[in-house]
This record gives sequence, structure tokens and C-alpha cells, in this order.
Amino acid sequence: MNTRAIFGTIATLSLLATSRAADTYNIDPMHSSVGFSVQHMVINKVRGKFSQFTGSVVVDGKAIQSAKGTIQTGSIDTGIAKRDNHLKSPDFFDATKYPTITFVSKRVENKGGDTMLVGDYTMHGVTKELSLPVTLSGPIKDSWGGERIGLEAKTKLNRRDYGLTYNQALETGGLVVGDDIEIEINAEAIKAK
Repeated sequence: MNTRAIFGTIATLSLLATSRAADTYNIDPMHSSVGFSVQHMVINKVRGKFSQFTGSVVVDGKAIQSAKGTIQTGSIDTGIAKRDNHLKSPDFFDATKYPTITFVSKRVENKGGDTMLVGDYTMHGVTKELSLPVTLSGPIKDSWGGERIGLEAKTKLNRRDYGLTYNQALETGGLVVGDDIEIEINAEAIKAK
């Protein structure tokens, strides 16, 4: 083996030894929320959340590499049981037929300094590509010896694009339910052991 090959091998091994592998973090549902808001009767916004969800994020150093998440549609909570039951019905989410909403990232893009997770978002049986702007915080050590990151994401989508078309016209003009849904995710995730 010649000297050049030896030094090349040493350099490669050194680079591999110093490179950090990507880490997977699992969403901590006790310290996370998935919320939404929608225009109601043109004059107000109704807010709600989903109480059952799972997800994971892959991070390399301080850069997000990928993410995926699943929301149980039957866990919708707007604080009014009658409205929640209507939202679970075939008029809206049809939670029996479509029990989950999912997001699986395909790539990460940088747009004007913002990190965008681009992936397949599936709701009500319809899959469309969605760009999700995300902000990552951490990692930090927690009080229990684990490692955590924070993740924030906000976006807007049109519910009609996913087949959620139910509505009623108001006598004064406008519709009872707006088409644009604002989504806000605030999450903590714990590094997988």
C-alpha cells in the first residue's frame, strides 16, 4: 500500500469518526399541541385542537432532515360536544371512514432563510403536497437525563382541496364556515434511545 492510499484511508476514517449521525426525536404529546382555527359566520374564528397525535423528527445537528406525524380525527375538540360530533360526521372529517390525518416529509427546502418541510399531507382520503414552515429549537438536556428539541409550525390550507365542502349560506351573505384553515403545531420531542 502506498503512502497516498494510507493517508487517504486515515483521512476518510477520521472524517467518519467525527461526523455526527442523525438523531430521531419522538413527539411528547404531554408537552405538545396541534391546533387550528377557521372563520365562522364571517365575523369570528372558531379554534380547536386534536388531542391524539404521534410523530417523529429526524435532526442532524441543528438541522431538521425529515418529519412525519399522524393525527386521530376522532380526537377533535372545539370545547362544544355537539359541534365536535358534527365535525366527526360525514359532513366534515368522516372520522369513521378517515380516522387519521397524516404528514410525511419528502424533502427540506430553504426559502428566504426559512426552513420548509415539503411532504405529502393526507386528509379525508386526499393527498396533496404541502410546504410546512418549521422552526427548530434545541437540543437541550431535560431534567430526566434525556435530550429534547422544540418544533413550531404554522400554515394555512383550503379545506375544499381535501373534499371538506360542507357549508351553509347566510341570509346576509357569506358562508357559515370559512374555507381556509389555519394550523399551528407546537411540539416538544424526546431523543429516541
